[in-house]
Amino acid sequence: MLIFAKAAYDAGLYFDLSYGETIQLGTLGFVLFGLVSPLAARLADYYSRSLLMVVFHFGLGICAVAISFSQTANHLLIGLAGLGAFASIFHPVGIAMLLKNPNKIGFRLGLNGVFGNMGVAAAPLMTGILIFYYDWRTAFLVSGVLCVIYGVVFVVSLRPEINNDTKNDNTGQEVGFSEGWALVLFALAISTTVGGFIFAAVTFLIPRYFEVYMSNLSLSIALTGVLASLVYAFSSFSQVGVGWLIDRVSPKRVLFCMALGQIVFIFFASLFSDWILFIFMTMAVCFVFGQIPITDAIMVRYVPDDWRNRVLSIKFVLNLGVGASVLPVCSFLLSSGYQLSDLFSFMSFSAVVILGASLLLPSQSKRLV
Repeated sequence: MLIFAKAAYDAGLYFDLSYGETIQLGTLGFVLFGLVSPLAARLADYYSRSLLMVVFHFGLGICAVAISFSQTANHLLIGLAGLGAFASIFHPVGIAMLLKNPNKIGFRLGLNGVFGNMGVAAAPLMTGILIFYYDWRTAFLVSGVLCVIYGVVFVVSLRPEINNDTKNDNTGQEVGFSEGWALVLFALAISTTVGGFIFAAVTFLIPRYFEVYMSNLSLSIALTGVLASLVYAFSSFSQVGVGWLIDRVSPKRVLFCMALGQIVFIFFASLFSDWILFIFMTMAVCFVFGQIPITDAIMVRYVPDDWRNRVLSIKFVLNLGVGASVLPVCSFLLSSGYQLSDLFSFMSFSAVVILGASLLLPSQSKRLV
């Protein structure tokens, strides 16, 4: 989906569309990315998490290959919608698998986030290079073929799955909601909603933002893709540090610091250009990515395992659903005469809401699972 973020400008030239019109084509995909999550969670309950992950790999790969053969803007829209629908499987299914083991939740979520954001980092890098030497279609074709190949490897590597029922823990004791869970979920819903918008906007807009505001350096489209990838790759390691912290410090304090960092550094990134922009943008994305493992680590302390699939699916409906609003909102603002830098200022002010949500959280629960 982030290959489209880098390829949108070139795809727009091919279909004779403006950048604002082109990014609107990805809106349905981002909507489905959130809305299909509850369905994926329920299918995993009825069938198998492993089976859903097989569908995930092959679905993404086939849709990406189909996009590479798009002849009209509508073909591109349908292909991107398919990507969003199949991509929705991972978070409620894969993250639920990760949370089943209660040991070092924060650190493992952080480590998982590093690998996830390496994918975010690879998207503009691979896409920029492939567009530079070939075209935007090749970027989707290559990634789609690789995804299908990995899907085959995934299937071959599967072992027979033991009963996926997670209603009881290893001791056989029923585990219920912890005290204060309602207020916690309310605060997490707020931070997830606003955080989802900021995350989607930052990851989608940075490649194009660098092309516009680092123009004095005469960088090629391939090199701006490299710089965007470096920002994502370096920032992804912030999740390991945050994960380590939330196993030792109250997640409420960590979330507060992450929100404050977003307010400050996203705003600074909107003011500067060239290499100063690169530095501030890297710091900003560190705080944006650093927020990712916090909500899951807090949630697992208050919600029993048999409810986590459902809570995670609702969380990603909020997170990714509001992320879908990024494209039409950005398109509308750009069409109304605002600049890309204005969009980053808007994101900085939005992070104040996350700051407020962190203050709603109660003190850290002593219960770890």
